[in-house]
Amino acid sequence: MAKATKKQALGRGLSALLKDPENDIQSVSDKNADKVVGNIVEIDIDAIEVNPFQPRSNFNDEALHELATSIRELGVIQPITVRKLEFNKYQLVSGERRHRASKLVGLATIPSYIRIANDQESLEMALVENIQRQDLDPIEIALSYQRLIDEIQLTQEKLSDRIGKKRSTIANYMRLLKLDPIIQTGIRDGFVSMGHGRALVNIEDRKSQIALYEKIVGLGLSVRDTEKAVKLLKEGGNTSVNAATKSVAPAFSRSGKTELEKFLDAAISIKTSAKGKGKITIPFTSEEDFNRIKKAITGA
Repeated sequence: MAKATKKQALGRGLSALLKDPENDIQSVSDKNADKVVGNIVEIDIDAIEVNPFQPRSNFNDEALHELATSIRELGVIQPITVRKLEFNKYQLVSGERRHRASKLVGLATIPSYIRIANDQESLEMALVENIQRQDLDPIEIALSYQRLIDEIQLTQEKLSDRIGKKRSTIANYMRLLKLDPIIQTGIRDGFVSMGHGRALVNIEDRKSQIALYEKIVGLGLSVRDTEKAVKLLKEGGNTSVNAATKSVAPAFSRSGKTELEKFLDAAISIKTSAKGKGKITIPFTSEEDFNRIKKAITGA
């Protein structure tokens, strides 16, 4: 605890130094730069702007409020990283969730590591730092790879060396960007997995991609089911998505559907996967019809 208190006091002292115009630091060779760069400094939270190079675009509100509650109780445990722009003005390199959560609880300052970096270095730091996170969705990772290749002019081989990922892994993520935007959104929102996306990308026709995507979501197709459906679609004899997925529903659900419809006196729909998972949808036309169906199911 004593070490933490000492470090926080040091941060406040360096913060005062940074607010002195005569000691403004713009490069690592400037006076007092060695005291600030690489140390934890308390910086006014309003003096920090969001990094326009931030590759992450989805922030879970519930998780953000949980982090805010933790910060309210314990403070910011892990400092954010910023780069200096001009006098008393900084830009986030990493730690946007901590920055957002700190603003939610009304913190005036936030502990920060200061870096001196140009735009390209800042972009690379932000992208690489975010790629290493565990909670990015596959599309965010793919977009980050694409930006590193396009804006820093890296080849897939050089990118592989830079971030410690196999070239095949990078290629698999980037292929997801060939999917229709509707399917990309489905991956980001968790309706389908990266495995589903990797299978779907083998279908060149966007309409067929979306048609099979809708089948995956509606029937709860597994990745293996999807791969089989894609294979059938690509074979000349079965070009219809319906034909490719026709045999997925198991026999028990098809026979059970008739019995349930008779019992409930309603035209139900059953969606199942080859593994037997699925859901039953029971439509109703009015409150009276709903109550009738409820009584048939519950007996009350």
